[in-house]
Amino acid sequence: MHRHEGDAAPTQPRLLGPAEIRDLAELLGVTPTKKLGQNFVHDANTVRRIVQTAGVRPGETVLEIGPGLGSLTLGLLEAGAAVVAVEIDGRLAEQLPHTVTLMQPGTELTVVHEDALRVTDVPGDPVRLVANLPYNISVPVLLHLLEHVPSLASGIVMVQAEVGYRLAAEPGSKVYGGPSVKAAWYGDWRIAGQVSRMVFWPVPNVDSVLVGFERHEVPGTEAERRATFEVIDAAFGQRRKMLRQALAGVLGGSAAAASAVLERAGVDPQARGEQLGVADFLRIARAAAQP
Repeated sequence: MHRHEGDAAPTQPRLLGPAEIRDLAELLGVTPTKKLGQNFVHDANTVRRIVQTAGVRPGETVLEIGPGLGSLTLGLLEAGAAVVAVEIDGRLAEQLPHTVTLMQPGTELTVVHEDALRVTDVPGDPVRLVANLPYNISVPVLLHLLEHVPSLASGIVMVQAEVGYRLAAEPGSKVYGGPSVKAAWYGDWRIAGQVSRMVFWPVPNVDSVLVGFERHEVPGTEAERRATFEVIDAAFGQRRKMLRQALAGVLGGSAAAASAVLERAGVDPQARGEQLGVADFLRIARAAAQP
């Protein structure tokens, strides 16, 4: 329903609805692209639910990736947060402050026009990540931000359902894989809700979920993280193989050498990658580093 502005109290913050989203896209000549994984949220209730699920508090700084036309940005500002938004698309990055000034004047927004996969220095030390992540790069972006933005203590991200379940999976689950273990290096992950495809424009052909995380202290040094991630990549690169075979290439060049390292780490050489947690992979990396 299109409502006249006269119906609302002038102080009431406004969020974007389907009509505003289409008007803005037309104004900017933006056609949502598959390449950038753009699907714009046009439902204010969904935006408010995401902000509420994330536990956003007034006065804190929130990091948003890929704000697009600003649906979620306006929801975060409405909750009283200062927002740092990283946007790769120049037209969208330029328009966002204008949209915010128009719909929620007096709020605090910083736009960083950069690729989220390359940004290493985020202003304002954000404590929370809240984002509708582009589907094709959601896992690399999450791992990159957790590595480079140490102030992030928690977050809620909207991702493709399949990716969300993988991130939150426990060892032994069918969907447990490399991303699950790498994410667990940085924090504890959970599925925090489902999102209907109908709240997006254009309507995507996949389902979405909200994934939440709480950061915990990392279990090892930066050098150990790199070594552990290399072991994880090898283990899941050939996930049907036993570890002594899958890890031969990174642990000494042969199944026998790999078995010796695995035994030293207290891991069964005949196990498979999906049975191990992040602590097991770290033990393997440490055992491999021993002379």
